[in-house]
Amino acid sequence: MTVHFLVPAGYADRPSGGNVYDRRLRAGLVGLGWDVVTHEVASSSDVASVLPDVPDAALVLVDSLVASWAEDDLLAEAHRVRLVPLVHMAFETPGERELLAASSAVVTTSGWSRRWLLEHHHLDAGRLHVAVPGVEVADPVPGSESGSELLCVASVLPAKGHDVLLAALAALTDLDWRLTLVGPLDLDPDFVDELHKAAADTGIGERVVFAGPLAHDELRTAYVAADLLVLPSRAESYGMVVTEALAHALPVVASAVGGVPEALGHGDDGSTPGLLVRPGDPVALAGALRRWLEDPRRRRRLRRSAGLRRLTLPTWSRTTAQVAMALEAVR
Repeated sequence: MTVHFLVPAGYADRPSGGNVYDRRLRAGLVGLGWDVVTHEVASSSDVASVLPDVPDAALVLVDSLVASWAEDDLLAEAHRVRLVPLVHMAFETPGERELLAASSAVVTTSGWSRRWLLEHHHLDAGRLHVAVPGVEVADPVPGSESGSELLCVASVLPAKGHDVLLAALAALTDLDWRLTLVGPLDLDPDFVDELHKAAADTGIGERVVFAGPLAHDELRTAYVAADLLVLPSRAESYGMVVTEALAHALPVVASAVGGVPEALGHGDDGSTPGLLVRPGDPVALAGALRRWLEDPRRRRRLRRSAGLRRLTLPTWSRTTAQVAMALEAVR
Protein backbone atom coordinates (compact mmCIF):
# COMPACT_ATOMS: atom_id res chain seq x y z
CA MET A 1 0.00 0.00 0.00
CA THR A 2 1.52 3.29 -1.11
CA VAL A 3 0.52 6.84 -0.27
CA HIS A 4 2.20 10.02 -1.47
CA PHE A 5 2.30 12.56 1.38
CA LEU A 6 2.70 16.28 0.55
CA VAL A 7 4.00 18.13 3.60
CA PRO A 8 5.48 21.61 4.21
CA ALA A 9 9.24 21.85 3.70
CA GLY A 10 11.06 21.60 7.02
CA TYR A 11 8.19 19.78 8.69
CA ALA A 12 10.64 17.46 10.44
CA ASP A 13 12.23 20.29 12.41
CA ARG A 14 9.52 22.86 13.02
CA PRO A 15 7.51 22.52 16.25
CA SER A 16 4.00 23.48 15.06
CA GLY A 17 1.12 21.18 15.92
CA GLY A 18 0.47 20.38 12.27
CA ASN A 19 4.08 19.35 11.70
CA VAL A 20 4.08 17.17 14.82
CA TYR A 21 0.89 15.51 13.56
CA ASP A 22 2.40 14.92 10.11
CA ARG A 23 5.57 13.40 11.59
CA ARG A 24 3.64 11.10 13.91
CA LEU A 25 1.25 10.09 11.16
CA ARG A 26 4.02 9.26 8.72
CA ALA A 27 5.83 7.12 11.29
CA GLY A 28 2.58 5.41 12.25
CA LEU A 29 1.64 4.56 8.66
CA VAL A 30 5.11 3.15 8.03
CA GLY A 31 4.66 1.05 11.15
CA LEU A 32 1.41 -0.32 9.74
CA GLY A 33 3.21 -1.39 6.57
CA TRP A 34 2.39 1.53 4.29
CA ASP A 35 4.95 2.79 1.81
CA VAL A 36 4.87 6.54 2.51
CA VAL A 37 6.50 8.59 -0.25
CA THR A 38 7.06 11.97 1.39
CA HIS A 39 7.31 15.13 -0.70
CA GLU A 40 8.45 18.26 1.15
CA VAL A 41 7.23 21.33 -0.72
CA ALA A 42 7.56 25.05 -0.09
CA SER A 43 5.46 26.60 -2.87
CA SER A 44 2.87 25.91 -5.52
CA SER A 45 5.64 25.49 -8.07
CA ASP A 46 7.10 22.69 -5.94
CA VAL A 47 3.70 20.97 -5.91
CA ALA A 48 3.35 21.45 -9.67
CA SER A 49 6.71 19.78 -10.21
CA VAL A 50 5.93 16.82 -7.94
CA LEU A 51 2.43 15.86 -9.07
CA PRO A 52 3.17 14.85 -12.69
CA ASP A 53 5.49 12.11 -11.41
CA VAL A 54 2.80 10.63 -9.16
CA PRO A 55 1.25 7.55 -10.86
CA ASP A 56 -2.35 7.50 -12.06
CA ALA A 57 -4.86 6.50 -9.34
CA ALA A 58 -2.25 6.98 -6.61
CA LEU A 59 -3.32 8.05 -3.14
CA VAL A 60 -2.13 11.60 -2.40
CA LEU A 61 -2.47 12.79 1.19
CA VAL A 62 -2.05 16.58 1.32
CA ASP A 63 -1.37 18.70 4.40
CA SER A 64 -3.89 21.56 4.42
CA LEU A 65 -1.13 24.20 4.55
CA VAL A 66 0.25 22.81 1.30
CA ALA A 67 -3.27 22.70 -0.15
CA SER A 68 -3.75 26.37 0.68
CA TRP A 69 -0.75 27.23 -1.54
CA ALA A 70 -1.57 24.94 -4.41
CA GLU A 71 -5.32 24.57 -4.90
CA ASP A 72 -5.16 25.03 -8.66
CA ASP A 73 -2.32 22.55 -9.10
CA LEU A 74 -4.11 19.94 -7.01
CA LEU A 75 -7.43 20.50 -8.78
CA ALA A 76 -5.72 19.99 -12.12
CA GLU A 77 -4.71 16.48 -11.00
CA ALA A 78 -7.89 15.56 -9.08
CA HIS A 79 -9.27 13.61 -12.06
CA ARG A 80 -6.13 11.46 -12.22
CA VAL A 81 -5.10 10.80 -8.61
CA ARG A 82 -7.04 10.20 -5.42
CA LEU A 83 -6.62 13.34 -3.33
CA VAL A 84 -7.12 13.21 0.45
CA PRO A 85 -6.62 16.62 2.09
CA LEU A 86 -5.56 16.46 5.75
CA VAL A 87 -7.29 19.49 7.23
CA HIS A 88 -5.50 20.74 10.33
CA MET A 89 -7.38 24.02 9.96
CA ALA A 90 -9.69 25.24 7.22
CA PHE A 91 -7.70 27.55 4.97
CA GLU A 92 -10.81 29.50 3.88
CA THR A 93 -9.55 30.41 0.41
CA PRO A 94 -11.80 30.85 -2.65
CA GLY A 95 -10.99 27.42 -4.06
CA GLU A 96 -11.24 25.47 -0.81
CA ARG A 97 -14.75 24.16 -1.38
CA GLU A 98 -13.99 23.16 -4.97
CA LEU A 99 -10.84 21.30 -3.94
CA LEU A 100 -12.49 19.47 -1.06
CA ALA A 101 -15.48 18.56 -3.24
CA ALA A 102 -13.13 17.12 -5.89
CA SER A 103 -11.19 15.06 -3.36
CA SER A 104 -11.77 11.35 -2.84
CA ALA A 105 -11.93 11.83 0.93
CA VAL A 106 -11.13 14.47 3.53
CA VAL A 107 -9.52 13.89 6.94
CA THR A 108 -10.07 16.49 9.66
CA THR A 109 -8.23 16.65 12.96
CA SER A 110 -11.29 17.39 15.11
CA GLY A 111 -14.99 16.79 15.14
CA TRP A 112 -15.45 20.55 15.25
CA SER A 113 -13.52 20.96 11.97
CA ARG A 114 -15.65 18.29 10.31
CA ARG A 115 -18.84 20.08 11.40
CA TRP A 116 -17.43 23.41 10.18
CA LEU A 117 -16.66 22.00 6.73
CA LEU A 118 -20.09 20.38 6.46
CA GLU A 119 -21.82 23.61 7.46
CA HIS A 120 -19.82 25.94 5.24
CA HIS A 121 -19.15 23.77 2.19
CA HIS A 122 -22.05 21.28 2.19
CA LEU A 123 -19.78 18.35 1.41
CA ASP A 124 -20.74 14.69 1.32
CA ALA A 125 -20.64 13.69 4.99
CA GLY A 126 -19.64 10.13 4.11
CA ARG A 127 -16.31 11.35 2.71
CA LEU A 128 -15.33 13.38 5.78
CA HIS A 129 -13.32 11.49 8.40
CA VAL A 130 -12.01 12.56 11.81
CA ALA A 131 -8.61 11.60 13.24
CA VAL A 132 -7.89 13.70 16.32
CA PRO A 133 -4.24 14.14 17.33
CA GLY A 134 -2.78 11.61 19.71
CA VAL A 135 -0.60 12.36 22.70
CA GLU A 136 2.09 10.68 24.78
CA VAL A 137 0.97 10.22 28.38
CA ALA A 138 3.59 11.45 30.85
CA ASP A 139 3.98 11.31 34.61
CA PRO A 140 1.60 13.63 36.48
CA VAL A 141 3.12 16.98 37.41
CA PRO A 142 3.55 17.67 41.14
CA GLY A 143 2.03 21.17 41.13
CA SER A 144 2.72 23.79 43.79
CA GLU A 145 0.55 24.63 46.76
CA SER A 146 -0.10 28.16 45.48
CA GLY A 147 -0.81 27.20 41.87
CA SER A 148 1.06 30.30 40.79
CA GLU A 149 3.19 28.95 37.91
CA LEU A 150 1.31 29.69 34.68
CA LEU A 151 2.40 28.32 31.30
CA CYS A 152 1.34 29.30 27.77
CA VAL A 153 2.63 27.15 24.89
CA ALA A 154 1.86 28.70 21.51
CA SER A 155 3.51 30.52 18.63
CA VAL A 156 3.59 34.18 19.64
CA LEU A 157 1.06 35.51 17.13
CA PRO A 158 -2.09 37.65 17.48
CA ALA A 159 -4.31 34.62 16.78
CA LYS A 160 -3.01 32.94 19.92
CA GLY A 161 -4.21 35.78 22.15
CA HIS A 162 -1.10 36.56 24.17
CA ASP A 163 -2.21 40.19 24.32
CA VAL A 164 -5.48 39.07 25.94
CA LEU A 165 -3.55 37.03 28.48
CA LEU A 166 -1.25 39.91 29.46
CA ALA A 167 -4.23 42.25 29.77
CA ALA A 168 -5.93 39.72 32.04
CA LEU A 169 -2.86 39.30 34.22
CA ALA A 170 -2.43 43.07 34.51
CA ALA A 171 -5.67 42.99 36.51
CA LEU A 172 -4.25 40.38 38.90
CA THR A 173 -1.21 42.17 40.29
CA ASP A 174 -2.59 41.68 43.82
CA LEU A 175 -2.04 37.92 43.46
CA ASP A 176 1.09 35.77 43.33
CA TRP A 177 1.72 34.40 39.83
CA ARG A 178 4.43 34.02 37.22
CA LEU A 179 3.94 33.36 33.50
CA THR A 180 6.22 31.52 31.07
CA LEU A 181 5.51 31.98 27.37
CA VAL A 182 6.86 29.12 25.25
CA GLY A 183 6.79 29.43 21.47
CA PRO A 184 8.59 30.99 18.48
CA LEU A 185 9.20 34.73 18.83
CA ASP A 186 10.25 35.45 15.24
CA LEU A 187 6.95 34.96 13.38
CA ASP A 188 5.59 38.44 14.17
CA PRO A 189 8.35 40.56 15.79
CA ASP A 190 6.13 43.66 15.94
CA PHE A 191 3.54 41.77 17.98
CA VAL A 192 6.24 40.48 20.32
CA ASP A 193 7.48 44.06 20.80
CA GLU A 194 3.91 45.14 21.63
CA LEU A 195 3.68 42.40 24.25
CA HIS A 196 6.96 43.45 25.88
CA LYS A 197 5.74 47.05 25.98
CA ALA A 198 2.35 46.08 27.39
CA ALA A 199 3.98 44.01 30.13
CA ALA A 200 6.32 46.84 31.04
CA ASP A 201 3.61 49.52 30.95
CA THR A 202 1.32 47.52 33.27
CA GLY A 203 4.08 46.65 35.72
CA ILE A 204 4.11 42.88 35.13
CA GLY A 205 7.24 42.67 33.00
CA GLU A 206 9.32 41.00 35.70
CA ARG A 207 6.73 38.27 36.14
CA VAL A 208 6.60 37.29 32.44
CA VAL A 209 9.29 35.15 30.78
CA PHE A 210 9.49 34.97 26.98
CA ALA A 211 11.20 31.59 26.75
CA GLY A 212 11.01 31.15 22.97
CA PRO A 213 10.71 27.69 21.41
CA LEU A 214 11.85 24.75 23.53
CA ALA A 215 13.16 21.36 22.47
CA HIS A 216 11.20 18.27 23.49
CA ASP A 217 12.99 17.63 26.80
CA GLU A 218 12.99 21.32 27.73
CA LEU A 219 9.27 21.55 27.02
CA ARG A 220 8.63 18.52 29.20
CA THR A 221 10.56 20.28 31.98
CA ALA A 222 8.38 23.38 31.51
CA TYR A 223 5.23 21.27 31.93
CA VAL A 224 6.61 19.65 35.07
CA ALA A 225 7.34 23.08 36.58
CA ALA A 226 3.87 24.47 35.75
CA ASP A 227 0.64 24.55 37.72
CA LEU A 228 -1.73 25.59 34.93
CA LEU A 229 -1.73 25.79 31.14
CA VAL A 230 -3.35 28.93 29.73
CA LEU A 231 -4.40 29.00 26.06
CA PRO A 232 -6.14 32.32 25.20
CA SER A 233 -6.43 31.65 21.43
CA ARG A 234 -8.83 33.49 19.19
CA ALA A 235 -9.06 30.43 16.90
CA GLU A 236 -8.11 26.75 17.20
CA SER A 237 -9.24 23.77 15.17
CA TYR A 238 -8.33 21.44 18.07
CA GLY A 239 -5.58 22.65 20.40
CA MET A 240 -2.96 19.91 20.67
CA VAL A 241 -1.25 21.77 23.49
CA VAL A 242 -4.36 21.22 25.61
CA THR A 243 -4.04 17.44 25.43
CA GLU A 244 -0.26 17.70 25.88
CA ALA A 245 -0.87 19.53 29.15
CA LEU A 246 -3.53 17.04 30.22
CA ALA A 247 -1.10 14.20 29.45
CA HIS A 248 0.85 15.60 32.42
CA ALA A 249 -2.36 15.93 34.49
CA LEU A 250 -1.98 19.70 34.17
CA PRO A 251 -5.29 21.63 34.31
CA VAL A 252 -6.15 24.13 31.61
CA VAL A 253 -7.74 27.56 31.31
CA ALA A 254 -8.55 28.25 27.66
CA SER A 255 -10.76 30.07 25.21
CA ALA A 256 -13.97 28.22 24.35
CA VAL A 257 -13.20 28.36 20.65
CA GLY A 258 -13.18 25.82 17.81
CA GLY A 259 -12.12 22.36 18.88
CA VAL A 260 -10.67 23.39 22.26
CA PRO A 261 -13.68 22.11 24.27
CA GLU A 262 -13.32 18.81 22.40
CA ALA A 263 -9.63 18.58 23.29
CA LEU A 264 -10.30 19.50 26.92
CA GLY A 265 -12.93 16.78 27.22
CA HIS A 266 -13.96 15.18 30.51
CA GLY A 267 -12.71 12.68 33.00
CA ASP A 268 -14.48 9.35 33.41
CA ASP A 269 -16.59 10.90 36.15
CA GLY A 270 -17.86 13.64 33.82
CA SER A 271 -15.76 16.39 35.41
CA THR A 272 -14.05 19.03 33.28
CA PRO A 273 -10.26 19.38 33.78
CA GLY A 274 -10.19 23.13 33.26
CA LEU A 275 -12.09 26.36 32.74
CA LEU A 276 -13.31 27.74 29.41
CA VAL A 277 -13.82 31.46 28.77
CA ARG A 278 -15.00 33.67 25.93
CA PRO A 279 -12.24 34.28 23.36
CA GLY A 280 -10.77 37.77 23.17
CA ASP A 281 -12.18 38.73 26.60
CA PRO A 282 -9.46 39.70 29.11
CA VAL A 283 -12.04 40.33 31.86
CA ALA A 284 -13.43 36.80 31.54
CA LEU A 285 -9.93 35.34 31.42
CA ALA A 286 -8.87 37.35 34.47
CA GLY A 287 -11.91 36.06 36.33
CA ALA A 288 -11.07 32.44 35.55
CA LEU A 289 -7.44 32.90 36.58
CA ARG A 290 -8.47 34.61 39.81
CA ARG A 291 -10.76 31.69 40.64
CA TRP A 292 -7.86 29.31 40.07
CA LEU A 293 -5.36 31.33 42.12
CA GLU A 294 -7.65 32.16 45.05
CA ASP A 295 -9.47 28.86 45.58
CA PRO A 296 -7.41 25.85 46.78
CA ARG A 297 -10.43 23.55 46.63
CA ARG A 298 -11.01 24.46 42.99
CA ARG A 299 -7.35 23.73 42.22
CA ARG A 300 -7.61 20.32 43.88
CA ARG A 301 -10.80 19.55 41.99
CA LEU A 302 -9.36 20.55 38.61
CA ARG A 303 -6.13 18.68 39.26
CA ARG A 304 -8.08 15.54 40.10
CA SER A 305 -10.15 15.90 36.92
CA ALA A 306 -7.00 16.47 34.83
CA GLY A 307 -5.58 13.25 36.29
CA LEU A 308 -8.69 11.35 35.20
CA ARG A 309 -8.70 12.92 31.74
CA ARG A 310 -5.04 11.93 31.37
CA LEU A 311 -6.14 8.29 31.36
CA THR A 312 -8.62 8.73 28.48
CA LEU A 313 -6.57 10.78 26.02
CA PRO A 314 -6.30 9.61 22.38
CA THR A 315 -3.16 7.78 21.31
CA TRP A 316 -1.13 8.30 18.14
CA SER A 317 -1.76 4.68 17.17
CA ARG A 318 -5.48 5.42 17.20
CA THR A 319 -4.90 8.54 15.09
CA THR A 320 -2.91 6.55 12.54
CA ALA A 321 -5.51 3.80 12.42
CA GLN A 322 -8.27 6.33 11.70
CA VAL A 323 -6.31 7.94 8.86
CA ALA A 324 -5.41 4.52 7.46
CA MET A 325 -9.10 3.57 7.43
CA ALA A 326 -9.93 6.75 5.49
CA LEU A 327 -7.18 5.99 2.95
CA GLU A 328 -8.22 2.36 2.59
CA ALA A 329 -11.81 3.43 1.90
CA VAL A 330 -10.69 5.13 -1.33
CA ARG A 331 -7.68 2.92 -2.16
